[in-house]
Amino acid sequence: MRVAAVQLEARLADVEANLAACERLADEAAAAGAEWIALPEFFTTGIAFDDRLADAALPPDGAATQLLIELATRHGGYVGGSFLCRDADGHVRNAYILAGPGGGVCGRHDKDLPTMWENAFYVGGDPADDGVMEVGEITVGAAVCWELMRTQTVRRLQGRVDLVMAGSAWWSVPQWPLAGRLEGPNRDTATTVAEKFAAYVGAPVVHAAHCAEIDCALPWMPVRYRGHLEGGAVIADAGGAVLARRDRDEGPGIVVADVTLGRRPPSATAPDRFWLHKRGPLAAAMWNVQRLHGRRWYRRHVAA
Repeated sequence: MRVAAVQLEARLADVEANLAACERLADEAAAAGAEWIALPEFFTTGIAFDDRLADAALPPDGAATQLLIELATRHGGYVGGSFLCRDADGHVRNAYILAGPGGGVCGRHDKDLPTMWENAFYVGGDPADDGVMEVGEITVGAAVCWELMRTQTVRRLQGRVDLVMAGSAWWSVPQWPLAGRLEGPNRDTATTVAEKFAAYVGAPVVHAAHCAEIDCALPWMPVRYRGHLEGGAVIADAGGAVLARRDRDEGPGIVVADVTLGRRPPSATAPDRFWLHKRGPLAAAMWNVQRLHGRRWYRRHVAA
């Protein structure tokens, strides 16, 4: 099966421009023969700590979902990605929607836990949501950004899925004194997380990504964040071998590869802990501080 992953240079909070860019790139992927196309996390908005995102969520049946359905129908394939989605209960979630050629939605998965400043813009998903979608004779698993970092994601998908559709919006460590040296390990984790996850789960992974620059405020900090989104678009087989990669420095575009769908015994054993990979001291601190700040900010500015 030929699959494709999109690498997007999103305009922050510019939904119309980002949908147009996703359409162009998905059309390019389909022209290259891709039957499954992955868009990244936050494909409608990008991500940063920016007030404009408070009003950027779309309804479940809004423009983002309609684009996914239109693309899947136009090309006779499957297209998936996640976006800020305001549900009928008034809460915003990071919803991964997969559309199919029949003109409808094949499944939805809400990201389990917001990452750092993301807590300001959406709430976590239902713990019972396993992200497993039955699509004809194929079982698909959805994994969104730092879900690729957690052993609980391996547990819910390992041995159960024939393909993992994934997408990230993974930011760099800012080049502050003493902090800049942490970017190397962070970049390495972002770059290899998709293929390592494939080896843990025992299924091919199609991972879409962003490559935009970010300049925004930092919660409860007197300095601004200046960095970029990284990790790259990656397609890996069920054993974790990389079949195609587009580094962030290559800019927006696509990667395409032929994969063998199907589950196999994992070639790597997940560690017996919460995190699959070490986060480092700065990421651990920011995880807790920004979660506390973000939940308060969400209640004041986003929750209906």
